[in-house]
Amino acid sequence: MSAYDVIIVGAGPGGYVAAIRAGQLGLRTAIVERSHLGGVCLNWGCIPTKSLLHSAELLDGLRRASTFGIGVAEPSVSLAKMVDRSRAVAAQLNSGVQFLLRKNKVDTIWGEAEISEPGLVRVRPSIVDAPKGALPPGDYRAAHVIVATGARERRLPGIEPGGERVWSYHHAMTLAVVPASLVIVGGGAIGVEFASLYATLGTMVTLVERMPRLLPQEDAEIAELMAKALRKKGVEVICGAGVSSLIPAADGVTAVIADAQGETRRVAAERLLSAAGVVANIDGLGLERLGVDVRNGAIAVDGAGRTNVPGLYAIGDVAGAPMLAHKAEHEGIRCVEAIAGRPTHAAAGPVPSCVFSHPQVASVGLTEEAAAAAGLAVDVGRFGFRGNGKAVTLGETDGLVKVLCERGSGRLVGAHIIGPSASELVPVFSLALTLGATRDQVLATVFPHPTLSEALQEAVLASDGRAIHA
Repeated sequence: MSAYDVIIVGAGPGGYVAAIRAGQLGLRTAIVERSHLGGVCLNWGCIPTKSLLHSAELLDGLRRASTFGIGVAEPSVSLAKMVDRSRAVAAQLNSGVQFLLRKNKVDTIWGEAEISEPGLVRVRPSIVDAPKGALPPGDYRAAHVIVATGARERRLPGIEPGGERVWSYHHAMTLAVVPASLVIVGGGAIGVEFASLYATLGTMVTLVERMPRLLPQEDAEIAELMAKALRKKGVEVICGAGVSSLIPAADGVTAVIADAQGETRRVAAERLLSAAGVVANIDGLGLERLGVDVRNGAIAVDGAGRTNVPGLYAIGDVAGAPMLAHKAEHEGIRCVEAIAGRPTHAAAGPVPSCVFSHPQVASVGLTEEAAAAAGLAVDVGRFGFRGNGKAVTLGETDGLVKVLCERGSGRLVGAHIIGPSASELVPVFSLALTLGATRDQVLATVFPHPTLSEALQEAVLASDGRAIHA
């Protein structure tokens, strides 16, 4: 049995980043993977979906080209080519992960992992071919084992994806022909992104969310603006209801949608996409036998990823919400630095969330509802992109920046954006919240003109009644 300092189970964003950092710190490191380096995020989630969404954004831009003085014919759409490009992007980055692991002297072990006892990882053969240079299945030992197995799609009873009429997100990303109609079950980030994508491609989309509004984790005001934006694209948004059953048909499927009062309606479509979120991948790892503390479907850990079993750690989605790649990466670095005895953060700062639909949504910190529930008095500042010069030049004036400052101290406690490049703008607020910055400290910062970032400054000014361009 080979002996390592660290073995990481799972090569998604958290796992491979942790492995690279462990290699940099001089730890003898191996990573176990069963299907694809980079995990779901790189191969079937974050990266390829953003490629498809960017294609849709370009299509939308071409359709609006005449408003910029550019005449173009109605653009043709090849979903097959869009999918091919998204797969090529994922493959390129997958190769990059392989290179980085080799560069940092990380061994790749290919197969299905089970932690037989503390420090012993038993690897069984995988059904997926191993990349060149990967070590074979077998027993491997390490002083420290990190579980980074990520998450899988949540399957709803009676709506199990089969690929023909009922899709998972895998199916929705690899279709060659645009469906005429589509029902999407789940109005979280995944559902909203696919609704935006397929509506832009010309599909008649019905989006169903069981909660009273879309994007239940986001600020209610922002969520309502997203619903309005989707309806503007032709999406039918149904909230406070769920799909109770499916009726197959020769040319599609009929979804029976029931609301909280038990009233039902039927919606027929060519395809149905189940996008009801994800659950942690903790099955089959041997955690029960080891006595690992599992709470609410996730592995319980401390600030450095330690479980209640000495020498066993967990990072990323398996360690609980928020189930986001950037949170997993941060936790992975923190975990291996603690293992190496290096100074590290006790906990991550506020974790931003992003929805890459059109328009984009991004947020960090408390929502207005959460602040009220916590009894925290806040001053709310709002600034619409219609008052931002750069947004006007881009023709992207729909949207809003909303900030929450603690009343009295002026400390920023939450920020929410819907509009152009929201995901690129939110790190400004992430940094501010992590540093505990106040309104006045943010306003001491000079924002360049003309940029979308000026809308952030204006929203902070508005929280004190001082917005200039509102």
